[in-house]
Amino acid sequence: MSSTLRLEKLRMPVASPQAQSPLPMLRGTDIHASVRGGELDVEYGRISHLLPYHAQDDYSREPVDRELSVAVLENEWLTATFLLEFGGRLWSLVDRTNGRELLHRPSVLQTANLALRNAWFAGGVEWNLGTTGHWPLTCAPMHAGWVSGPKGVPVLRMWEYERLRRMVVQLDAWLPPDSRVLFVRPRLHNPHRETIPVYWWSNVAVPETDATRVLAPADTAWQFGYEAELRKTPVPGPTDGYPARAATAADYFYDIPDDRAGWIAAVDENGDGFFQTSTRPMRGRKLFFWGTGQGGRRWQEWLGDGRYLEIQAGLARTQLEHVPMPAGETWSWTEAYGPIAVDAQVAHGDWTRASQAAGEAVARVIPATDLSTVDTEAARWAAQAPVDRLSVGSGWGALEVRTGGLPAEAATPFADDTLGPDQQPWLQLWETGAFPAQTQPVSTNVGPQWTDKLLTLGDDWHALLHLGLLRHSTGDHAGARAAWQKSSALKENPWSLRNLAVVEQDATAAAALLTHAHALLPGNWQLTNETLAALLRAGLASDALDLISGLDSAQRAHGRIRLCECRAALAVGDTQRAGAILRGPWEISDLKEGEDSLGRLWSDYQRAAGTDEPLPYRYDFRMHPEPAPC
Repeated sequence: MSSTLRLEKLRMPVASPQAQSPLPMLRGTDIHASVRGGELDVEYGRISHLLPYHAQDDYSREPVDRELSVAVLENEWLTATFLLEFGGRLWSLVDRTNGRELLHRPSVLQTANLALRNAWFAGGVEWNLGTTGHWPLTCAPMHAGWVSGPKGVPVLRMWEYERLRRMVVQLDAWLPPDSRVLFVRPRLHNPHRETIPVYWWSNVAVPETDATRVLAPADTAWQFGYEAELRKTPVPGPTDGYPARAATAADYFYDIPDDRAGWIAAVDENGDGFFQTSTRPMRGRKLFFWGTGQGGRRWQEWLGDGRYLEIQAGLARTQLEHVPMPAGETWSWTEAYGPIAVDAQVAHGDWTRASQAAGEAVARVIPATDLSTVDTEAARWAAQAPVDRLSVGSGWGALEVRTGGLPAEAATPFADDTLGPDQQPWLQLWETGAFPAQTQPVSTNVGPQWTDKLLTLGDDWHALLHLGLLRHSTGDHAGARAAWQKSSALKENPWSLRNLAVVEQDATAAAALLTHAHALLPGNWQLTNETLAALLRAGLASDALDLISGLDSAQRAHGRIRLCECRAALAVGDTQRAGAILRGPWEISDLKEGEDSLGRLWSDYQRAAGTDEPLPYRYDFRMHPEPAPC
């Protein structure tokens, strides 16, 4: 059988984000770590904001059937399916010899709050560029086309402009005839004049059973859990490589010596399973598991069906680190994904012998020298232009090329016909020097080429709003505040007031600014949620309840608003109102990974109501052995 590439429609239940939040993400992630031993630098590359992105936080727990655009690569051994509308994720990899799905593939695509922009879903192989966390484009479409490889082998090319680091990601994937592995070759280029902190991890979700064992060529690992501490530990450790033996969730970043091949594998009770390996510079390998505690089980139910774990590979040793990429440099490497078979008795015996046997099995499928040869050959078509377009991503790359923010490259073409409504106002500003008239802000955009354009507009509330965002993205917080203050003085607008509140240090002043903003924009639930949270932080629970009483029914029913109402009711001593909410049919669709708000809320209610009723299972998303102190 020859190698083929085709487009298909995949029909499945999907609960995906709707319109993005109108509120720009002025704060960075809350992911941090202390390092026991001081060997790792986890501060370099950390970012204090997620501009120019807005959150994808508007989704439900009620999936609907829809057709998704997918690209399918196939040869006689494997069938690989990619979700073009969702970050180019490798959704399925089927071993055609026995029909076995090698990846964890839920029957539903259910988004939940685990990514940098909130919306994320479990399953498949996810590509992550940007900063620590699931990347901003995990629920966004990718540009895609096909390239002709050696002897006419079709190569799936996917690419997009990642706006946080302002660089292009290119992914080539192919299945040569007779190959028992899928090849994927990421390519990153720094087109700027300064060094960029780079973060890349390929996250592979695989099925988990009580007998699943994860193997890697390491004797030590950096362990990281929800206690936010990285500490060196021997492997296999107390679980002996079996995630099902762990009570709580954890990450294990394997410290693989430089003289050993980089790979990671997960095998079942028969020694059969899945592996990932790569060429350099990819060096990191990681195991993540949810654990067998009640919170871990609840999270896996929340994300779909079936138990799973993740085996991952990255450029740095851990996901708390970033790697400096000098100006003008291009990095690329080739990854291989495929089935593995290890003698069952050996695979589940002594760790050292098991990992050696797994490494030998990987080498039988794809020797390191062969993988290096494949990578060298793939470099020959890396700069080749796609023959045809298969799907369209965002228009931000085209705007950057038009305005000089990015060089045009044949390998990753950003065509003018991809410029959409989000980019048109910025294109008009670039070409005419004027924004079109706006009743609400256009999509956020940043980049050094826009500063002078915005400054030429002078006393324009809309231009000053965006000037503040641009300054905030560069760390000029005083300049950002001044621009927003002037914007609000020129025209009272909720957007500048909200941004001023986010950067305000005084809790009472921030609550006042958000209350003012909410009065100007009462119908937006995201702004309502931020306002209520600010009122509660300022100790103004009665004011929060007064605001809630004036909301429309849709906002009153929103899970986040109900959470604030419950907290406010407890703060004023109304346990009956709080109890009615807690015992009612409500849920927070975008509950954040590691968030223990429901556990703490229940503890507060227990004390206020004088009950020892345990935390209901539906609220138990706790990733700590015990609830965090209130």
